Amino acid sequence: GAADLAALWRRAGELSAADPVEGAAVAERAEQAGLVDALDDPGDPSRYSEEGYTRIRRLSQELGALRRRLDQPLPELVADVERTMLLGVEALARPGAVGRAHLDAFAEVVHDYAESSPTATLLSFVDYLTTASRAEDGLEPGEVEVAPERVQVLTVHAAKGLEWRIVAVPHLVDKVFPNERKSSSWLKTVAELPAALRGDAQDLPSLDLRGGEDRRQVKDALTDHEERFKERHADEERRLCYVALTRSEHCLLVSGHRWNDPAATKPKAPSEFLLEVAERVREQPDVGVLEQWAEDAEDNPLSEVSRELEWPVDPLGGRRSAVNEGARLVLEALEALENTEDAGADTENTGEEIDDPDGWVSDTDVLLAERARAREPEAEIDLPATLSVSQLVDLAGQPEDLARRLRRPLPFPPNAHARRGTEFHGWLERRFSGDKLFDLDDLPGAADPDGLFDGLGGAHDADDHADDTAHLEALKEAFERSEWARRTPHDVEVPFSTDVDGITVRGRMDAVFADPDGGWTVVDWKTGALPDAERLPTLSVQLAAYRLAWAALSGTPLERVRAAFHYVRPNRTVRPVDLLDADGLRALLRTVPERREQGEAT
Repeated sequence: GAADLAALWRRAGELSAADPVEGAAVAERAEQAGLVDALDDPGDPSRYSEEGYTRIRRLSQELGALRRRLDQPLPELVADVERTMLLGVEALARPGAVGRAHLDAFAEVVHDYAESSPTATLLSFVDYLTTASRAEDGLEPGEVEVAPERVQVLTVHAAKGLEWRIVAVPHLVDKVFPNERKSSSWLKTVAELPAALRGDAQDLPSLDLRGGEDRRQVKDALTDHEERFKERHADEERRLCYVALTRSEHCLLVSGHRWNDPAATKPKAPSEFLLEVAERVREQPDVGVLEQWAEDAEDNPLSEVSRELEWPVDPLGGRRSAVNEGARLVLEALEALENTEDAGADTENTGEEIDDPDGWVSDTDVLLAERARAREPEAEIDLPATLSVSQLVDLAGQPEDLARRLRRPLPFPPNAHARRGTEFHGWLERRFSGDKLFDLDDLPGAADPDGLFDGLGGAHDADDHADDTAHLEALKEAFERSEWARRTPHDVEVPFSTDVDGITVRGRMDAVFADPDGGWTVVDWKTGALPDAERLPTLSVQLAAYRLAWAALSGTPLERVRAAFHYVRPNRTVRPVDLLDADGLRALLRTVPERREQGEAT
């Protein structure tokens, strides 16, 4: 609890303390010792509670294990941190997929950074995150899905493209929304590039100084340039407000406030956006209702209100006793293992410290470990707890490639086939009046081995755009000639997550049709060429997963659920027979250790 944290902090102070007369070295000692050092050397156990000391030792062991893995590539190290700290478990334990989406988005940032900087270290990545937090208000969050059964709080940027039945837009207050920057241009903001050096320079106000101006003319030109940037910022804020006000399907609530701080002495003014909305409501009462409009008040009403709350709030509430009992049982079961780990940890750090202030020795160790790992003939890769359908297909047909991608994930190169498939699926979704979100692994073609790797594809220039348009029109015409164009799907873009032998398989079905006999047909649209006959059993693993998932989602016996690929361009529907059932998919997952024993990819 809080007492243990206070004791740990005092221990950190003891480790950094020195002779009081050495006051000038306090700042340097503060950098040399901190809570991490106190975790490694917490001191006398009697100053902590029994449970607190156990947790401190466990955290110290986890951090020590992570430090021993610093020679790994950055994406693998971050993935190890996520597993060790149980971040993925915490995300999955909460309702919805928002937490997992943010973790996946962070993993993408790590992969992109490591790819652009092959010699990247953990310290350089931490510096990158610090800079992003300071200069760019943090990283881009993961994509948020609409969850109609709960309240979602998110920024206007994150809400783009989404809709909710009821939307509330608060804080329409002057200098808040629209916000007021001290400067919107590069002239007074060190974090901004000069307009002429930016990639969107053609959309920015230009500064035209030809060299013959006097001091007053230069000053006037700079003032005008700054004003045009302010106008541009105001336009951006207005567009952002438009996004916020158009997210609701049924009810829009808009509000501002006069007071938000008990210590404030002046009331806040309403935003110009709120004033415009109120004026519109007054002019057209059928548009909305002006529920309340607070006038200026001389006295701050918040200063007269005092409230007492218990802090910290117990996050478990009434479930505290049940959770404590479950934790006690788990800890008792792990006690022997933890004692073994404690004994091992006490005997590890016995070597002398090397004087290496510049980190040359550690950098050399990392490089040597990387080279040794590259020379290893094979490595054992454990399957993750979650697989996408595309990874399941790779496991059936290309396990070596899957193992390499799991060991060192890399982004796929730009690909014209995948781009065209995405555009066709978007058109088809709109045609069937679907409007759903999808994950990166659910992109059209993600489970199609020849859809992502046939050709590398370059920049999407004007010629590529013309080709894409022609291909899309050809696919539309071909689809309209198919039998499926005359049928109405029961559902489209159906997400699922199902358990197979302890592994979560997730994906998204393109379309589900109700059959006349009361059964179902799950259809996956393919925009590529027909596969060879020998590849069909491997590709059919995708349909097997879809079939199993829809049977579970709809509560239908598996034998009444069919699945098919429809190859759009040749107008050919392929309905594989003998699709794997749950036992078959379970057997597929269990082939991994057998292949390891036979010397194949693991």
